[in-house]
Formats: sequence, C-alpha cells, structure tokens
Amino acid sequence: MDLDERKIKILNSIIQTYLITGEPVGSRTISKYTDLNLSSATIRNEMSDLEDLGYIVQPHTSAGRIPSDKGYRFYVDNMMRDKIAEVSEMKDLLIEKADKLDLLLKQVAKLLATNTNYATMISSPQYKRNKLKFIQLSRVTEDQLLVVIMLEGNLIKNKLIEVDEPVEEEEVAKLNLLMNTFLQGLCLQEINMEMIQRMKTQAEGYGQIISNVIDAIAVAIQEEDDFEIYTSGATNLLKYPELGDREKASELLGLMEEKQALTELIVEQQGEDEENKNPIQIYIGSEAPVSSMKDCSIVTATYELEEGVQGTIGIIGPKRMDYKKVVGNLQTMMNQLDEIFKKK
Repeated sequence: MDLDERKIKILNSIIQTYLITGEPVGSRTISKYTDLNLSSATIRNEMSDLEDLGYIVQPHTSAGRIPSDKGYRFYVDNMMRDKIAEVSEMKDLLIEKADKLDLLLKQVAKLLATNTNYATMISSPQYKRNKLKFIQLSRVTEDQLLVVIMLEGNLIKNKLIEVDEPVEEEEVAKLNLLMNTFLQGLCLQEINMEMIQRMKTQAEGYGQIISNVIDAIAVAIQEEDDFEIYTSGATNLLKYPELGDREKASELLGLMEEKQALTELIVEQQGEDEENKNPIQIYIGSEAPVSSMKDCSIVTATYELEEGVQGTIGIIGPKRMDYKKVVGNLQTMMNQLDEIFKKK
C-alpha cells in the first residue's frame, strides 16, 4: 500500500465530496469538511502526491481534482467493506403479485432502479454446465425416433430424429442402455470425439443414430443457454452530466435497448465468477468489458435459484456512483431472492 493514513483520509474526502457534487474538489473544500486540522497548503501537497500516484486527476485547468479509476478502485476495495446499506420491506415488494419468474425479475429491475437511481438489468437464470441425467429413445413411426433428454434441474427436452430404416424395439433398448452408460452425468464439454466413436462402434449399424442424438443433446443444451435480460431505469443515466451529452446518452440508451452489450457483460461476469468465486463484481470505467461503458461503473451480482441455476443482476451508473448503497442493495436483493426461491 503506497498511501498513509493522511492520504487515505484526503482521498476519501475527495471521493465523498465528488460523489455528492459532481464537481472537481479543491483543497479549501477538503480543509472545511475533514477532521485533519491541516492547512490548505498541506492538503494541496498531499493532493499533488495523490495525483502523482494516479489516484486523482486534474480536469482541464480547474484547481480541483476528481477521482481516477484507480482512486475509485482503492475506495471500493478498502473503504466500503463493512458498510452495507439496508433496504427495508424489499421482500414484501418482491413477492407481491409475482407469481411468475419473469414478473419477479422485472420487479427486481424496477425496484433496484428506484432504490439506486441508476440503470439496472437482470438476466433470467441459466443452467451452468448442464449435465445429462437421462436419455430415452422411443419409436414414433417407422422413420422417426423421439429423443427425450433430461438435464440437471429436471429440465426435459424432446427432439425428433429421422432414421433411414425401421429400428426394432429390442435395438432401441440396447441403444438407450449404451448411451446412458456413456453419457449419464456428463456435460456437453465432456463429450469428446473418442467417446462418440466408441459408442458408434458398439452401436454397430446404428452409428448415425448416435450422431443424431449427440446433435439433439447439443441443441437442447444450447437452448438452455439462451436467456432474457430485463432492464429498467435507463433514463436515470441522463440525470448525470458526465453521461448526459447527446452522443454518450444515445449510445448508452441504445445498448440498454438492444441488450447485445449487456449479454457480453453477463458472459464476462459469469467468467469472473468461475475464476474468482466472488458473487459481486465491480467494473470501474475502463475496466468494463464493454467499450461503450467506459464512462460508467458497473456492479454485478449473481443470484442462484438452486445449485448450478444462476442469473445476473447489474447496476449501471456514473463512476461517482454510491458504491456502498449499490452493493448493499445487491446483497440484500440476493438474500431476498435466495429466501424466496428456497420457499417455492
């Protein structure tokens, strides 16, 4: 750590003041609102050191300073750990008239946008690395077989496959036993070409059926990888001058509507989760995986319906967002969702 206690207090004061005003912060302002009992000259020297270290920057020719991405990162990592805001009555608001999951998720996005005054998003849950629980082939007609695929979470997918010639019931039973022996408990990534070839060899004259079933499994799992994204509060971003000019506002509103960038963000966040095992990720400015959000900060969290069934909640705002409040809202929301889903 390259900051002593005095520098930390001054940096904290700069960030707290800038969060409220959105204006560059000068040494005189800091001297009025801190308990350091330091002169403006001493504070200016410390601010100069903070600028040299990359924690604050001087915009244009202004005498004041604003936090850099590095400064925000220090603040997020060191100054908010034990300060979580509480959101009262959230559970009752969530449960009310939320009989279906999509309605509940829309309520979550709207409620978070109202509570934080930022833009919010939430994805529908995905089944991560879906494993096969069971495969069942059945004859439908002489040239068609029905493949019933049961995935983890008791998701069931049905696919029809074509056959060149009729398959006897006895052969269908053998194929069922063969495929379940090889594939049961595996996810798609674990099914390799060597395994498929061994199944085809043992299936003797029915290798094409094995190929068709594998294709059907891949389609079934891919369908479950698709997800909806619900958003709310996009126009809240226009309330912040640093995001409100025409070009930036148009770009941000566009990505909230088209949602392609949000999909990329969710995929990135899920990758971070798997690597860091951290349910909350904070992206500040240039850290954001989406280039059009470089002027924003993004805080994402993972909610879980059951083991392996996860979705993403995100809050998007200016870099001077109230991180403590945002993280507090997300943590409370995750706890409430967890309690709701466990009771259903």
